[in-house]
Amino acid sequence: MIHQNPLLVHPSISSKFITAGEIMLRLTPPNYDKIRMATSFEASYGGSEANIALALANLGVDSTFFTVVPNNSLGKSAVRWLRSNDVHCTPVILSTPQETPSHRLGTYYLETGFGIRASKVIYDRMHSALSEYDFSHVDLDALLTGFDWLHLSGITPALGSNCRSLIMDMLRKAREKGMTVSFDGNFRSTLWTWEEARDFCTECLPYVDVLLGIEPYHLWKDENDHSLGDVKDGVPLQPSYEQQDEVFQAFIERFPNLKCIARHVRYAHSGSENSLKAFMWYEGHTFESKLFTFNVLDRVGGGDAFASGLIYAMMNRDKPMDILNFAVASSALKHTIHGDANITDDASTIRNLMNMNYDIKR
Repeated sequence: MIHQNPLLVHPSISSKFITAGEIMLRLTPPNYDKIRMATSFEASYGGSEANIALALANLGVDSTFFTVVPNNSLGKSAVRWLRSNDVHCTPVILSTPQETPSHRLGTYYLETGFGIRASKVIYDRMHSALSEYDFSHVDLDALLTGFDWLHLSGITPALGSNCRSLIMDMLRKAREKGMTVSFDGNFRSTLWTWEEARDFCTECLPYVDVLLGIEPYHLWKDENDHSLGDVKDGVPLQPSYEQQDEVFQAFIERFPNLKCIARHVRYAHSGSENSLKAFMWYEGHTFESKLFTFNVLDRVGGGDAFASGLIYAMMNRDKPMDILNFAVASSALKHTIHGDANITDDASTIRNLMNMNYDIKR
């Protein structure tokens, strides 16, 4: 008998998805408490790429995650959490103290905001297993064989030179194998500088098909005279359609390999109420989504939910406006769920929100 997981059998999606990055232990004071007053913490796991793998697996996509965790109870618990959400973890490396001397799982602390008080994150991820592992021994051809879609982000290369080499090697190998590649810049100021991030992430662009976000990348007005500035200089965080279209067109002109560019735009009315919309360039046109306004239970992972929603809808071959609205609805819905990832296991729930249908389902 051939064994298979019925939860991963999706009638319209045959693509096999893989991503690589760091999974971390997340510690959160309960009841919106501040860290300095906390006497207990709620433990869970998260990380950008892991969140996307988990969200897609919950929607029925065959999804695999590659990472390195220490071979101890914390590392095994993180892997168990992924597996409990139907993410394939066969490539995950459980490292020894000899391979990763600090032998630790990265950790972050989340202080959840409320009302006018914003959320706050404190990272404790230096010398994590992923950042210390020697990836030169990993057979990337074997790792990526059999997959159709690779997703990477700008967080992993910020962790160290070994991780930067891994990301570039994976991008080149994916291009060689004809895979679809998505990339989210995901700048983290606590991990590297703005210029370091722009320099590296810009090198990644020639290998990318689906770009999430428009930073951190160099998009010089004149490649021969950088003093003239970047095309994105002066563009507000909440741009008009015309301003966003101009930036998208500049990206496509510079990097014609890009097949899709998408970015969400946030309006933070308070720590507890946000609005989201998004723009996307796809098939020669720029699209603008609906505006979603919602109360925030847990903001972390909203961008990852947008990315996973976009990837899912593209895999499902939805129409452009449906792709974009599904992605924004996925992100909005994630804000109502505790934890890092969108654990919605029914695409119709997202589609109902996408169509502004809030009625009870029974």
